[in-house]
Amino acid sequence: MKKIIGLSCLILSGYFLTAQTYLPTSENLAARQHFQDMKFGMFIHWGASSVLGNGEWVMNNRNIRVQDYTNLRRVFNPIDFDAKKWVSTAKNAGMQYITFITRHHDGFSNWDTKQSDWKITNTPYGKDALKQLAEECHKQGIKLFCYYSLLDWYRSDYQYETGKTGKGTGRTTKSDWNSYIAFMKAQLTELLTDYGEIAGIWFDGHWDQLDNDHDKTLQSKVNWHYDEIYRLIHQLQPNSLISNNHHLAPIPGEDFQAFEKDLPGRNTTGFGGADISPLPLETCETMNDSWGFNITDRKFKSVPALIQYMVNAAGRNANFLLNVGPMPNGQLQNEFSDTLAQMGIWMAQFGNSIYGTRGNIIPAQDWGVVTGKEKKYFVHVLQKPGQQPYIFVPSIKEKIVSAVLLNNKSTLTFKQQPEGLFIYMDGIQYSEVDTIIQLSFD
Repeated sequence: MKKIIGLSCLILSGYFLTAQTYLPTSENLAARQHFQDMKFGMFIHWGASSVLGNGEWVMNNRNIRVQDYTNLRRVFNPIDFDAKKWVSTAKNAGMQYITFITRHHDGFSNWDTKQSDWKITNTPYGKDALKQLAEECHKQGIKLFCYYSLLDWYRSDYQYETGKTGKGTGRTTKSDWNSYIAFMKAQLTELLTDYGEIAGIWFDGHWDQLDNDHDKTLQSKVNWHYDEIYRLIHQLQPNSLISNNHHLAPIPGEDFQAFEKDLPGRNTTGFGGADISPLPLETCETMNDSWGFNITDRKFKSVPALIQYMVNAAGRNANFLLNVGPMPNGQLQNEFSDTLAQMGIWMAQFGNSIYGTRGNIIPAQDWGVVTGKEKKYFVHVLQKPGQQPYIFVPSIKEKIVSAVLLNNKSTLTFKQQPEGLFIYMDGIQYSEVDTIIQLSFD
């Protein structure tokens, strides 16, 4: 056992020596900065799996064999898909980018790939959804990221023998890992050459090949060839960012760190707990309890709860990627579109306290968080602070010259001490969503 572990560490060390040669270009660094400025994006989980109305993991969860699952190609016909409406919905909600599922774990491709027949253009619909979405994003000024699954429950060349998921899909042909890596590289080349500017690639599935669920290294049962894959992406589009939802600390070549259903530094789901890196950060969350369309999931989160999640993310210096799972006909559920419209109204009024800001100015407090940009801090009071008539903001060193309640533009009294700032809230009516105080300093 000790010899095996030692060999694995040696291989891993060799990998890091190779991957550490990556140096981000000036275009890449500028793209990272812009990514941090955008703050709010739409995640879209959608594909052939939507037909079954039981989430995007349905093939694995119900152990559907490949030969049976292939029948979805005959019935997936999103005749009501309207890229303009999807993008407009995101834009009107105040979102500034979209991350779209190009290929999820069931292997179904939402574009006209030349690498596989298991794709949307081989359905009755017959059209390239990604092409329509990319064109509309470019037209409306919305950045487009492509989610891409590393694992595959459909293909036999994926090393399913050592994978943790997709065990019941009936594959018996021996896998061919080199073939699978070549397939992924060819698909990624299509995505980055045929659809205009792609703001980033969002990988998922690395965890399928980890030695155990609590592995805190990249030690895996296979070599993912990240050095080759990441280099390919950066060569094809130097400003395209890379993230990998492996639930671990980022590795060289990755440009922002993803957190799933948890704020950075927290681990309420079991997906978090990774060390927070100095890279740009992003957290993703669902609007109900499902990523893909789930016809029985009625656990919709409230508008105040989602806005507060976004504010909490911004206060921790992270973007908020909020998911929708469109129906198989291509339409968004009314519950999603109505919630997004209401969030857009809030962002139109208070988005200046989110867009372009940076967080971690102070640690999160019991009452809320602080964001900042230029010569302004925005104190986001998410919870009324008990019986005390003031908000205490610790560790503020800049000389504050004014405090204005953004909710009604009234001026607040404050006192600045060496230990921090006291903002007096006597008679203030707190917002149920976010009571925002703008602090200006010299």
